[in-house]
Amino acid sequence: MADTLPNQIACRGMQVFKAPWKRATKREHVLDIRKELAVVLDDVLGLEGRAQQFSDETALLGALPELDSMAVVGIIAGMEEHFGIYLADDEIDGSSFATFGSLLRFVQDKLS
Repeated sequence: MADTLPNQIACRGMQVFKAPWKRATKREHVLDIRKELAVVLDDVLGLEGRAQQFSDETALLGALPELDSMAVVGIIAGMEEHFGIYLADDEIDGSSFATFGSLLRFVQDKLS
């Protein structure tokens, strides 16, 4: 059965495990969240993979023409669904969307 398991299994908001069932390091977990957040941005904004190249300093709000107010709502919904988190209106503001790094830190804080 172990041969049929995927190399990596992640559950929403849960620990990430690597076959054969070793706990992921904090660095591996952070990298996975980074990749998954980029997937959400790519999907919602139609960036066709560009978000995979974002660094922590990549400006989002005001810098990406695809990121308007409706897209922000879509990203929030996408993060809630993808990561299994709930975001209250008073938890998130424009500063969370300033850069990819600020949005990543916000998601990491919600998952911890």
